[in-house]
Amino acid sequence: MKKKPRVAKQDLFDGYGVELFIDEDNDWLAHLTELPSISAFGSSPQAALKELAAAWELAKESYAANGLEIPVAPARREYRGVFQVRIDKRVHRALAIEAERAGVSLNALVAEKLAKSTDI
Repeated sequence: MKKKPRVAKQDLFDGYGVELFIDEDNDWLAHLTELPSISAFGSSPQAALKELAAAWELAKESYAANGLEIPVAPARREYRGVFQVRIDKRVHRALAIEAERAGVSLNALVAEKLAKSTDI
């Protein structure tokens, strides 16, 4: 399948991103980026999105019927800014040395490197 540009329908899909693809038969596939198992086909992008909206509503009904919470899209979750990462001890050592040489904490060095690698 050829990948087409990403389309965001965040209100309709509760903050989840949407990706649209067209296959070799010119059918459109739409799926929630963060929940790719929720997907739908259509003969046009609009039809695929309409079907995806119906699939998302059914998925939410299924969550509720089974006593499960509807997952919150990552874009709408609250974050504390704290998480743990396990890394190779050699990488840990190299980063600690780099931080010491730069006169900053290991946390500050890693935070700076992560910030540079994201789109924020």
